[in-house]
Amino acid sequence: MASDVPLMSASMKEPSNIDRRYFLIQSTAAVGTVGAGFAVWPFLSYWSPSEKAKAMGAAVKIDLSKLQPGEMLTPVVAWRGKPVFIIRRTEAMLNSIKETSLTLADPNSENPEMQPDFAVNPWRSSNPEYAVLLGLCTHLGCSPKLVSVGNFEDASGGFFCPCHGSKFDLAGRVVAGVPAPTNMEVPPYRFESDTVIVIG
Repeated sequence: MASDVPLMSASMKEPSNIDRRYFLIQSTAAVGTVGAGFAVWPFLSYWSPSEKAKAMGAAVKIDLSKLQPGEMLTPVVAWRGKPVFIIRRTEAMLNSIKETSLTLADPNSENPEMQPDFAVNPWRSSNPEYAVLLGLCTHLGCSPKLVSVGNFEDASGGFFCPCHGSKFDLAGRVVAGVPAPTNMEVPPYRFESDTVIVIG
């Protein structure tokens, strides 16, 4: 007696096996891709800068409205992990820069690596009233001390590094014959207004 139900041939079962095989291959590939992403992520994040590194390279905005003539800004601000000296120079300080009797190693600021182009002048600044210098001795990176006008070797004032005796005038120009080889560095900066400066 013949059955009314058709028999399934092997060729009719094959499409379901192929579909299952493709599904398994695609699922394995997707899981492998996600897993590879998780495995690679730590290496990629290692090469991106940290928040601390981003902050160190970021521009620093400083309000100078309370800085009085003859004073250095305190507390000392930092840019890229280095201290920045900001001095509001008096007329006497500016005169001492022009009329110094110190023998300077680089009086015309001829080393282009030590200041932006706008600071290649006797005051080494965009505004003669304000000195903006990285507060590091160029000998071994010590922090020099500000010496007021009248208390320096020629009464002009300047910076003195007590570690090895390097001296700089009030524009950060190095005195000849001291261990420091170059002038103090002037960081890149600009005045956003009359009383706000942006470093970096």
